[in-house]
Amino acid sequence: MAKKSKIAKNEQRKDIVARYAESRAELKAIIKDQTKSEEERLDAQFELNRQPRDASPVRVRNRDSHDGRPRGYLRKFGLSRVRMRQMAHNGE
Repeated sequence: MAKKSKIAKNEQRKDIVARYAESRAELKAIIKDQTKSEEERLDAQFELNRQPRDASPVRVRNRDSHDGRPRGYLRKFGLSRVRMRQMAHNGE
């Protein structure tokens, strides 16, 4: 069982990512757009750097939906390998 604080922190990160997703996408599009001036692209990059660190989707950790275990996560089921094995033995 993962610590409750770690699970809560990860949920908070998910909320922050959702809140900043649209603005991050716009800024990244400006940065990648070669038709924009160098100054506009640089300003967009600085603005992206001003956003919270937790606004990046990379910071969110996939966790077991049952007990919050961060390692051995199976995306297809949303469970860790340990929980998956346990449920398979129980016939669930």
